[in-house]
Amino acid sequence: MKIALLGYGKMGKAVESVAVERGHEIGAAIDDNDDWMAKIDDCRDCDLAIDFSTPDTAVSNIMRCFDLGLPIVVGTTGWYEQLDSVVHDCQEREQALFVASNFSIGMNIMFDLNRRLARLMNGYEDYSVAITETHHIHKLDAPSGTAITLANDAIEELDRKSGWKLKEDNQKSDSLKISKSENLFIPITFIREGEVPGIHEVVYDSPIDTITLSHSAKNRKGLALGAVLAAEFLLGRKGYYTMRELLNNE
Repeated sequence: MKIALLGYGKMGKAVESVAVERGHEIGAAIDDNDDWMAKIDDCRDCDLAIDFSTPDTAVSNIMRCFDLGLPIVVGTTGWYEQLDSVVHDCQEREQALFVASNFSIGMNIMFDLNRRLARLMNGYEDYSVAITETHHIHKLDAPSGTAITLANDAIEELDRKSGWKLKEDNQKSDSLKISKSENLFIPITFIREGEVPGIHEVVYDSPIDTITLSHSAKNRKGLALGAVLAAEFLLGRKGYYTMRELLNNE
């Protein structure tokens, strides 16, 4: 498989390394509009694209791939307010799109555990729930797409929650202190420090005890591997897919 990399930063290079290890070829690396203009023919010659670009460029990258008839796997987050429209375009134009807020197999296992835990906790209103995510200082969106997925999945299972809210004070130590007026929302605290690949915590706290569900990425390889596995899964398919289809092999 010949892959076009859209975004050639640290994640793009990690995807390149894993893809080559698995016997694939990088046909083009696109980092900006000038690259698109210079390498458009190289992209046409590719089988599929993998996007780890920026929130501001992800949608335009997707649309360019649709125009080329190029299946695309998207790991960039921070653009999901346009997801419904993009999925509609994908289906109307019979293109292929795979989107995930996190490609790590371990993180997707945590997504499943998070849904199950929220379902169990729905009857225990003495427990408050909060989410904290920590990433490297270069991450542009906050909160992370992974944290938003965790929050939205929990909200679907918790009758007492109607949405999530970014903690304005951004202090981890205060992440569980929510007022009665904010009780309908799951607070998300984000931390940016050093070169942390990603840490996500879901915490249920009561006057009696605390339950913590946590995932810590050790490096970018797990994300890169998941993205390449998604590319292998998407090739030859049409439509919109997520990690649920990949893990269930549907």
